[in-house]
Amino acid sequence: MEQDSQRIIRALNECLAALPQQQLQRVSHIGISGQMHGIVFWKRDQGCKWTEGATGPIFELDKVSHLVTWQDGRCSPAFLSSLPLPQSHISLATGFGCATIYWYLKKRGCSFSVTTLQQKDLVFSFICRMLRFSEMMSSSSINFLTSYDAAGTIHDYVVAMLCDLKKPVMSVQNAASWGYFNSRNKSWNTDILKKSGFPVHLLPEVGDPGSIAGRTISAWHGIPKGTKVGIALGDFQCSVYSCLTERTDAVLNISTSAQLTISMPSGFQPPETPDPSSAVTYFPYFDGDYLAVAASLNGGNVLATFVGMVAQWTAELGFQIQESAIYAKIIKAALGQNDSRLSVHPTIFGERHIPEQLASVTSIAASELSLGHVTRALCRGVIENLCSMLPVQRLMETGVRRILGSGSALARNEVLRQEVERILPFPVVYGKDVDAAVGAAMVMFHRK
Repeated sequence: MEQDSQRIIRALNECLAALPQQQLQRVSHIGISGQMHGIVFWKRDQGCKWTEGATGPIFELDKVSHLVTWQDGRCSPAFLSSLPLPQSHISLATGFGCATIYWYLKKRGCSFSVTTLQQKDLVFSFICRMLRFSEMMSSSSINFLTSYDAAGTIHDYVVAMLCDLKKPVMSVQNAASWGYFNSRNKSWNTDILKKSGFPVHLLPEVGDPGSIAGRTISAWHGIPKGTKVGIALGDFQCSVYSCLTERTDAVLNISTSAQLTISMPSGFQPPETPDPSSAVTYFPYFDGDYLAVAASLNGGNVLATFVGMVAQWTAELGFQIQESAIYAKIIKAALGQNDSRLSVHPTIFGERHIPEQLASVTSIAASELSLGHVTRALCRGVIENLCSMLPVQRLMETGVRRILGSGSALARNEVLRQEVERILPFPVVYGKDVDAAVGAAMVMFHRK
């Protein structure tokens, strides 16, 4: 769940180099979005080096850490419960930027129990070694944080490098996704954080989504020097922005994870304190509005895990089949089964509001154990899980009239689409241009 920041920036440069130079030279504004929650650390004065590339100046990483992504699971429920309670409407979860900083700050050795004299004799030297290891790890953790003086999401980093910002700036969208941020007054919980020794100097300044963070300090792949750069935005909000034109639309996205979202009425304000048991989170959107989001950790990744399990089983039986071939075959088999009484609760990755929850299978009948039955039930379970988080009744009460379906998993899986249309009593429209990069560009265009 850590990614090489250098490879990400290299991929970004390769993508830009592939775009038409004559079009890049006409760019007047740059909109940037990326995955929320995650964190990367860097040195403000040594974060990158500008060099000459094949298509003009580019920047490369210098004093920059790996990216710890939103999928990071190092913060256990017990660890999170030991942290101060945020003054925020969003509950803290593992993978959130501030939680990750706390983990680096508080990381210590290990614990174990010894019950017999023989065990005591055998592990005494081990205890000494582990105490030294604990001290070393603790020191390493502290040294890690003191090695950097800035932090942000990976897309905040890109904005800071393009504009040579002395202190990074982060949108309200990304700040809320980090935890310990009050969306009402648009400020970090600095008093709460300082009391626990949190390194508040690492926190970026915060600005409104759609505002300008600065201007490019150099030409970049042919994009002119002095081009306006927008403050980095959340990928989810930009994806919604790219397609949501009516408040009566709901957006269903199933890619690696899954989200079902609706736009809240103008003037809505979330509660002042978090509700850890709530399955719905209110994401800051644009112009002071909020999205009500059922953000499930279980989407296309569940199907990918199922395919991987089938591949492993076939390998153990002495056969080798590519996972792509398995995926095509199980979808074909499921299309041959219009229904299945098998019930799959697919939360193998838990959920943020119930992190300890595991998956389960019930109503197992001998007549419904084919790959087609199981795949059909699994796809239905993914949709039912989302609808348990944001029920159909609430969608109706909010005035939803249509579902906009998007995401790679939904696009390639006809069985998922069939289950969406079976469970949600609304017209479903597919093929909308639901894309975070498109949304980020639209935000900049509408705010010129």
